[in-house]
Amino acid sequence: MKALRRMMAGLVCAALLFGRAAGEASFDFTDGMPETSETAAPTENPAPTITLSPAFEMTVIRPAAQQHHGAILIYHTHTWEAYRQTDERYQETEKWRTKDERYNVVAVGEALTRSLTALGYTVVHDTTAFEPPKLADAYARSLTMLEQRTASGETYDLYIDLHRDAISSTSTIRRTVNIGGEDAARFMVLVGKGTTGGYHEMPDFAANLHIAELLTDKLEAQCEGLSRDVKVRTGRFNQHIAPRCILIECGTNENTLEEVLCGIPYLAQAIAETLDALEAEAAINNEE
Repeated sequence: MKALRRMMAGLVCAALLFGRAAGEASFDFTDGMPETSETAAPTENPAPTITLSPAFEMTVIRPAAQQHHGAILIYHTHTWEAYRQTDERYQETEKWRTKDERYNVVAVGEALTRSLTALGYTVVHDTTAFEPPKLADAYARSLTMLEQRTASGETYDLYIDLHRDAISSTSTIRRTVNIGGEDAARFMVLVGKGTTGGYHEMPDFAANLHIAELLTDKLEAQCEGLSRDVKVRTGRFNQHIAPRCILIECGTNENTLEEVLCGIPYLAQAIAETLDALEAEAAINNEE
């Protein structure tokens, strides 16, 4: 319970990012996760909820003027990635992993979905478990999902594959930053060049890197150290499927879930500012 109270306090302090003005978002913590695999912003934008355990209700005050438009897809190729055990222990599927969606990256994705919905975005959160039956094939299965959505005509302003990074217990990587007196996990954006694997379809690496750098800058502007440097890899990470595809590492296995959730409202705000910047750039380019 002590750990839970720290988590709630962290979410409250982080939620103040949205400011005191007109408009409210109510976060209701109750047992279980939603059974649906998708969450979309309804037309009247009611107060969003995050579902965790045990029961707890929090109200987030945000300016009504901070309403955005656009569609975002959130999914998790490594769906069962989890965090350091606390007093609220989860049952491990294997080391640092659990299929319990209250404690793995799906819970983080749900929190981000609610924060982005509160900002006005239409968000689809695909909670499909891509890891089973074999972790090594997870990217092939998440690609199938992306291809099916693309074939059905779905398009998004941003595609986010949300992960948890893995580090050793002896790593010198800084785990947290202090935000409003609470410890928040750090984020890292990863983009792939697609130069290994013999792929014919390649990601728009330059465009995705630009998005990653913008997002990193927006996070850093809110709190120095909240973001690690952008990581560039030679793999493809399914980022060829459409424009604006990124992978975000939300904390590491050495972080607690509460530390990650503390930073989620800041991540949502940074995403909104990044999309605003991209829209402004597009408008300038159209005028030229």
